[in-house]
Formats: sequence, C-alpha cells, structure tokens
Amino acid sequence: MSSFNGFDKHAVAFLQSLQANNTRDWFNDHKKDYERLLKHPAAEFSANICAELEALTATPISHKVFRIHRDVRFSKDKTPYNCHLHISFVPEYEGATPPAWFFGLETNRLVLGAGLFGFDKEQLSHYREKVAYDAKSLTRVLTPLLNSGYTQPEPELKRVPSGYDKAHPEAELLKRKGLTLWHSFDNTEVATSKNVVDVCMRHFAALHPLVTWLAQKV
Repeated sequence: MSSFNGFDKHAVAFLQSLQANNTRDWFNDHKKDYERLLKHPAAEFSANICAELEALTATPISHKVFRIHRDVRFSKDKTPYNCHLHISFVPEYEGATPPAWFFGLETNRLVLGAGLFGFDKEQLSHYREKVAYDAKSLTRVLTPLLNSGYTQPEPELKRVPSGYDKAHPEAELLKRKGLTLWHSFDNTEVATSKNVVDVCMRHFAALHPLVTWLAQKV
C-alpha cells in the first residue's frame, strides 16, 4: 500500500505562479516553496512508484525527476524555468536506451504515458524491420490500448522511409521514429488525491505490454 497521499494542492498553484512570474528573482524568493511542494514530494512519490513497478515487472526500476531549470542555450524562449513536474521511470535493462513510463504534472492537467520518445539508430532499424515483416506482434499490443482511449502523437515522418513499401498496411507505424502512448487528465485533481499512486499504477500496468514489446523487440 502506498505511503504517498498526493501532492499538495498548492503545488499546482506554485506551477501556475511560476508560469506567471518566470524569472530567477521570483524563483529564488520562492525556492523553499518549490522544495517543499514539488522537489521533496516528487522524491517520495517516485520511490512509491518505483516499488510498485518493481513488483509488477520483477525488474529494478530507477527514476529521474527532470530539472526545473530549462536549457535555454539553443532556444528562442529564454524563460529560465519549466512550469511542470516531469518524472520518468526506467527499467534497468542492459544495452540500449530502455523504454520507460512517464508522469507529467502541468499547470492545468496530468499526463501519463509509456514508451520510447526516440529510437537510436540500431533501435530504429530493429523497429522498422519488426513493423515491416512482423507487425502483428505490435498491433496486438497497440490496438486494445488505442481502443481503450490511449493516444499517440503524430508520426515524425510525412512519408514511409526509403526501402519500405509505401502501401504497407502499417505505413503510419513505419513513419514513426519513436513510440509512445498517453493518457491525459483534463485537470490536476488526480495528482493531489491520496489515490494518485494507485491511479498512476493502473495506467502504468495497462501500458506494461508496450514497454515489454519495446524492450524485447527493439
């Protein structure tokens, strides 16, 4: 049973205030609020999710709480802070970058997902070969999830990559350079409820077949 009883409702208010006052001076004046409302609770939440995922998968799970500081070196947007809390939960497989589960608390919604944002060169080759010649193993995973309401971003490519049948029945999958599925809540109430770990785990368990397929096939 989870020992985490939800993020404080003021955590969302903090993100909203940061969005309206995205400056170093404002953040420095409210840094203790950030640590109390987001940084420390995120660590406790992550520990609970990792324990649940390890029980589900029988695999060690690590987590990463993404920095609140934005990398603005190559961005036209020079606002210094991210106005969200993003966390990834990663199985500790050997080899290439593994698939993961994702948690995103934003100013007005909560998003949960799983998959791989971007395949490396070898993974991309393996993925395309599996889709081109053995797509059924993937569609058996994707179809029930899509039918139950999970969504995908648009494919990264406009056309089927060179060397593959342009009329392939899974052409839309061949156009992808990563593979993720998402569920979005249109508010933040789940994140601040005492059942947040249970709700997240219901979705993460549902998405487990996608993580397993990516780990085994790609």
